[in-house]
Amino acid sequence: MSLRIFNTLSRDLQPFVPLTPGRVRMYVCGMTVYDLCHLGHARSMMAFDVVRRWLEVSGYQVTHVRNITDIDDKIIKRALENAEPIRALTDRMVELLHQDADALGILRPTHEPRATDFVPSMLKLIGQLEQKGLAYQAGDGDVNFAVRKFAGYGKLSGKSLDELRAGERVAVLDAKSDPLDFVLWKSAKPAEPDDAKWDSAYGAGRPGWHIECSAMCGELLGQTVDIHGGGADLQFPHHENEIAQSEGANGVPLARCWMHNGFVTRDNEKMSKSLGNFFTIREILARYDAQTLRFFILRAHYRSALNYSDAHLDDARQALKRLYTTLDAVPPQSAPIDWTNLYAARFKAAMDEDFGTPEAVAVLFDLASEVNRTRSGALAGLLQALGGCLGLLQEDAKTYLQAGAGLDQAAIAALIGERAAAKVTKNFARADQIRQDLLAQGIALKDTPAGTTWEAVQ
Repeated sequence: MSLRIFNTLSRDLQPFVPLTPGRVRMYVCGMTVYDLCHLGHARSMMAFDVVRRWLEVSGYQVTHVRNITDIDDKIIKRALENAEPIRALTDRMVELLHQDADALGILRPTHEPRATDFVPSMLKLIGQLEQKGLAYQAGDGDVNFAVRKFAGYGKLSGKSLDELRAGERVAVLDAKSDPLDFVLWKSAKPAEPDDAKWDSAYGAGRPGWHIECSAMCGELLGQTVDIHGGGADLQFPHHENEIAQSEGANGVPLARCWMHNGFVTRDNEKMSKSLGNFFTIREILARYDAQTLRFFILRAHYRSALNYSDAHLDDARQALKRLYTTLDAVPPQSAPIDWTNLYAARFKAAMDEDFGTPEAVAVLFDLASEVNRTRSGALAGLLQALGGCLGLLQEDAKTYLQAGAGLDQAAIAALIGERAAAKVTKNFARADQIRQDLLAQGIALKDTPAGTTWEAVQ
């Protein structure tokens, strides 16, 4: 059975056939780096980490691009609040992002472009759109995309222009020709700092959010990519606008396959900063080890909603311990995966059907039962190897179990990094809270001139 992926654009499962045999170009929208990453970010990074891992297991050479948005209204606001340069803020947040992703075992992308490094490419793309009559400079200095001049707008979201128009506040057009039009280049405002402005033929300003991804994707992967992905909340308007920009300028499809991971919910309500019901990755890692959080996320299919609760994480921790208990009882023998093995074949069939991690995890438990029955080191090795395809079961079983599935070293390092960042911004309450949380987990911190160290205490 060949790999099939659910394409959001066509709204069905399709056989995956990349443009170039054996090679995959994948662009995934990343984070806006003004604050710590939350569980929703972890869910998206994890979804496409598994996609990449399985593509590589399947023999593909993957070029994975995940961008960083490092200029944005929220970033400017936070930098002004902190009285620090924008670059200082974004550099610190990128480092904390890396610590969180590393703790969760998420592979670093092949390329991680920062928007501010690609402003010339964005201006070039805006110029192309202007030449084709798809962009115009309004009276307020902003350059906007003329939505109604692009045939097919709404094809990703499945919404017609009339439906979209009905959802807009039509009383105020500002300087736009149509309320549906979106900004490509934002004219600089007097109150904005100098490090939030670039010179251009349109005057000083900065790029709009949507044009950033179109430019970075095109520069690093070409006009058409094999997979373009992100969270379901990006389907509209961000990805819809990316299509309009890229395809409007180049005249070819932006992506052969569009993938979107589902929302994270808390008590079945969408988790978001605006609702105040979200958790940062670090807050969760202060209570649960990184392998447990990874396992919790992967037990749900990437397109389904992921409902957060302590009970679900507790259950994930106990379930993962059962797999490690099997590997502790029957030492695994390392060997390449034999895909003709019944369990391996079932695992592959699950993953080839739109990266079906729930079914793949079920195979791991069936295989663990067989290992416990037969005491076969070869099957234990297969269990560990199949888990590795998902980034699971790679720690030493005895060490993991003796630690009580508590905090691992990567999670501790991530929290120490957050504490250091909190002290830089004089958020001493958060720094003290991290120290207390770690101490409650049996980890004592010691500050020295050379840095912060830790030791386990009873």
